[in-house]
Amino acid sequence: MNDQINPQHREGKVAEAIEEQTAKLPSDIFLWAAIASMGASLTLKILGRKHTALFVGQWAAPFLLLGTYNKIVKTQGHDSTDHE
Repeated sequence: MNDQINPQHREGKVAEAIEEQTAKLPSDIFLWAAIASMGASLTLKILGRKHTALFVGQWAAPFLLLGTYNKIVKTQGHDSTDHE
């Protein structure tokens, strides 16, 4: 029954639109955002804002994941049959 949901295995319109927009961003933006969040976290830790520092420091991993997604979108793109 699950094979009837999306038999062509294509991305939806929303995913396609997101990929088109994220492909426009340079990949190093996400790397710099991760580094900035670690720096901000360190600064907050030094200033004694322990919980805020932990919160901001946890932003680094999602930024790096978004950068990885961005790179995959740029190199692989959405469904190649959709480009034809």
